[in-house]
Amino acid sequence: MEKRRLRLLSANIQAGSSTRGYHDYVARSWSHVLPAGNKRGALDAIAELAGRHDIVGLQEADPGSLRSGFTNQTHYLAERAGFAYWSHQPNRRVGGVASSANGLLSKLEPKRVENHALPGLVRGRGLLLASFGDGDDALLVAVAHLSLGSQSRRAQLDFIAERLGDHPHAVLMGDFNCDPDRPEMQGLYRKTKLQPPAQCVPTFPSWRPQRAIDHMLVTPALGIGAMQAVPAAQSDHLALSVELDVPEAALR
Repeated sequence: MEKRRLRLLSANIQAGSSTRGYHDYVARSWSHVLPAGNKRGALDAIAELAGRHDIVGLQEADPGSLRSGFTNQTHYLAERAGFAYWSHQPNRRVGGVASSANGLLSKLEPKRVENHALPGLVRGRGLLLASFGDGDDALLVAVAHLSLGSQSRRAQLDFIAERLGDHPHAVLMGDFNCDPDRPEMQGLYRKTKLQPPAQCVPTFPSWRPQRAIDHMLVTPALGIGAMQAVPAAQSDHLALSVELDVPEAALR
């Protein structure tokens, strides 16, 4: 079976804001609602990283509110990094001055892109689901940013499991806000072919990574090569970069 080596990236980019320590959550809180700060420089650094990959899933990308200077950050990154295809899913507004979105950048043309609102005690989380082939064997790539509360995460993971089912070539990437062995994750593993990660790579906080809460889960038919955590400019999360061997038939 012919396979193609693809490079995938999952990155919570914190809307281009800079967080270098816990003190910045207070000292630089203005950057989460105002366009000041070097957000454009941060986006350029993220674009350089993203451009070395074939498919990129973004979390906390601003779709064009006050804090980003009304710049759709997913679109900006697509143009800056040379991606032919991009999609974004606005899913949360903060105080009328900031918005947040999931995003997808791809050098491969997706055959279909779907946006789903995720359940939860507080609305504003979403699932972006792209298919890169036709039929039951197509490559599915899902991007999500899950809730902080375990009860909402369980409902969200059950929803995602329903969408992925027993699909043989599936990837779920994003900010899960929990470790991969949490009880609410077990239902996802039981109801889909997604596997727990073979290695836990700490991604949070970026300046002293201690928790593995950003993940890229894949099905056994997709072979994982190298996986590493890399800085996404000065976001409070490290990004996850993964090399994946995908059957050519899943991309047609």
